[in-house]
Amino acid sequence: MPIFRGTGGSGDASTDAYASQVATYAQTATTKANEAATSATNAATSETNAATSATNAATSATNAAASATAAATSETNAANSATAAAGSASSVAADAATATTKAAEASTSATNAAASQTAAANSATSAASSATSATGSANSATTSASAAANSATASASSATASANSATAAATSETNAATSATNSANSATASANSATASAGSASTATTQANNAAASASTASTQATNAGNSATAAASSATDAQGSEDEAEAWAQKTNGEAVTGEGYSAKAWATGGTGVDHTSGGGNAKDWATETTTTADNTEYSAKEYAVGIQAGNTEGSSKQWALGGGNFVMATPVTGSGGTAKYSAKYWADQAASSVANFDEKYYGNYATDAAAENAHEAAGKTVTVGDLYYNTTDNAVKYCSVAPSGTGAPVGTWLPIQATDTSSFATKGFSIAMSIAL
Repeated sequence: MPIFRGTGGSGDASTDAYASQVATYAQTATTKANEAATSATNAATSETNAATSATNAATSATNAAASATAAATSETNAANSATAAAGSASSVAADAATATTKAAEASTSATNAAASQTAAANSATSAASSATSATGSANSATTSASAAANSATASASSATASANSATAAATSETNAATSATNSANSATASANSATASAGSASTATTQANNAAASASTASTQATNAGNSATAAASSATDAQGSEDEAEAWAQKTNGEAVTGEGYSAKAWATGGTGVDHTSGGGNAKDWATETTTTADNTEYSAKEYAVGIQAGNTEGSSKQWALGGGNFVMATPVTGSGGTAKYSAKYWADQAASSVANFDEKYYGNYATDAAAENAHEAAGKTVTVGDLYYNTTDNAVKYCSVAPSGTGAPVGTWLPIQATDTSSFATKGFSIAMSIAL
């Protein structure tokens, strides 16, 4: 490193002091810049934490979506069960209508059978009456024949009586023939009536059998209707159960939707017993917005990592790393204290700005003359003091103030250039070594 000295007055010591001060300012600026970079890194870490919380919130939202899907599936099952119940109810109504029709037909058949039985009984009665009449007529014919024989015998005794008897016999014979004809007709009628009665009885039997079959069918259909009604009631119960389960998966918040199977969509989304602030849990709303405690007894929410001020969040939020610790006070550390304190990006930026401002107090910049440098510094409201520096573009040298001016306007201070010390008259390395050995 070159050795600097001044060209007048107290040159060497002052030159070294100013050079040291310049180096100190540069080192301070470097340190502040590094601290600002560290603060920026901390802010990035806080943003990463916020992203992690956002991911957790997304996971909770996914769980909520899965619960909503389960709720939709249960609701569909409920709808299918309700449809099945409606179908069973329709079948019951149809079977009941059929049973009613068959019962009516059975009643009609029974009525017809009863009417046929009555008709058969009446025909049998008529046949019996006709048979009785035929028997009476036959008896009358026999009696008349006997009377005719007696009359024939009496005719032999008395011709007149015989003639009269013959006439009477003829008349009686005619009557007997008529009675016989009538008896035959009555017998035929009786046979026809018996045949009709037998036919009516057979018809009545057939209709009675039909009525019994219809009654059996009606009983079977009534049983089927009862079974269908039972099935419909069971389907309705299943439908109600499915509907209740779907409702639980959708909005139950006082425990699991179904014991041992998980929590509802609403619980995962906005909160519920068994989800809120539980290890490995936490609802989506808390993961997104909770700023008074953790979301799952371990991690903080996305909002807390972004803008929160909880003391338990020892890593600090993004907003704290940007503006300041505590309630975003710039001079308050975000984490740690004393020698381990770490501050916000704004704090270190302010420190860096202060360092630059302090450096600006000492180094004016580039000017062509001492007067121009002093006037510009004073115009900025600053005071020219011993040790101040500027670069003189005319002499191509850094100059320092060795005597401060006592007023403004034309410079009255003394400015000397900083330049390397002439070492041409210094002993060479070899000579120095030889002298050291000799001494």
